[in-house]
Amino acid sequence: MPYTTANLLTLSRIGAIPVLVALLYLDGPLWAWTACVVFTIIGLTDWLDGYVARRWGEHTDFGRFLDPIADKLLVAAVILVLTAQERIRGIMVIAALVILCREILVSGLREFLATLKVGVPVSRLAKWKTAIQMVALGFLIVGDNGAFPIRLIGEVGLGLAAVLTLITGWDYLRAGLGHMTDGRPRAASELLSGKTAPTVG
Repeated sequence: MPYTTANLLTLSRIGAIPVLVALLYLDGPLWAWTACVVFTIIGLTDWLDGYVARRWGEHTDFGRFLDPIADKLLVAAVILVLTAQERIRGIMVIAALVILCREILVSGLREFLATLKVGVPVSRLAKWKTAIQMVALGFLIVGDNGAFPIRLIGEVGLGLAAVLTLITGWDYLRAGLGHMTDGRPRAASELLSGKTAPTVG
């Protein structure tokens, strides 16, 4: 594994998830705000590792593999714990489910397209979805431990993120289907080797 600064930041994001989960299970406003701060710091490392990789030329295959996994682990862990604690409740559970299902869909799609040597670039709308999603989860972590608008802001943000999730998920699926249904049968060995596959992104 390349021990670059960017990769170490990504690994630290994964390593901090158990700490965040433990904080979420502690009662009281102090712990809720503490969990929110930790979540924010973890989220900022997502931007920071990308910045460091670009600034210092530390792009590696390991980093490209690990970065999206770290993001999905963080989001899934927070959503599952908040739902179990009913901080995400009612119709918002559907929004959370949409987000989780989309993450699974995109992960499977990326894995399939990787066999064809086809990249899946992140769209600008997907970046907005991620930003809104992370802010919404931060507000929901505080939830009823904060003043009145905090939970409401979190729920509205999560709903908006779910809508953007459906749009971007469909965009990714449509792009993937174009490679799955190009009308030319592919042998399993060709899929694994990636021969004659188009490359984008």
